Amino acid sequence: MYQFDNLLIDENIVSTYFACNLKKCKGACCTFPGEYGAPLLDEEIAVIESSLEEAKKHLSRRSIKVLERDSFYSGKPGKYTTVCIDKRDCVFVYYEGDIALCALEKAYNEGKTRFKKPLSCHLFPIRVGNFGGKYMYYEKIDECTPALENGKINKISMINFLTEPLERFLGKEKLCHFIDFCNNCKNNI
Repeated sequence: MYQFDNLLIDENIVSTYFACNLKKCKGACCTFPGEYGAPLLDEEIAVIESSLEEAKKHLSRRSIKVLERDSFYSGKPGKYTTVCIDKRDCVFVYYEGDIALCALEKAYNEGKTRFKKPLSCHLFPIRVGNFGGKYMYYEKIDECTPALENGKINKISMINFLTEPLERFLGKEKLCHFIDFCNNCKNNI
């Protein structure tokens, strides 16, 4: 573990090459089996609500029925998650061919909303936890093997691949210092 300001960082975040390869993984991170979907920050609930109508334009009838019946989130403050359909697809999943994508992100990329996607989705495979202080860790899953291969072949570090979501998480000012810090750590491995 490394410490950057008051943030602990898993050394695997610093040392791992990673770049998503949707053609091979098929958007598996949006369709993990389980009871709960992506973790949501409390402040993301209202922002997602304001983006919902535009996101719905890309969703299946099945997803829209779930949204209307159950909402897009469950849980309680500090523990919200997106709703999953049949304990698998996030309620915001839509498909282009056999690739699972995010309807929130599509609406954002079309310029229809100001919210790209939940921070936990944007940062994935980096997760943020809190045990008496925040820490970032790499959640290694088999479905991301193509991303590891792609990152290694193209020499793209996880930090460089995830620069945009890291800026959302840390802030623009801290991001440069964070990248320099991680590069120093990497050079000392």
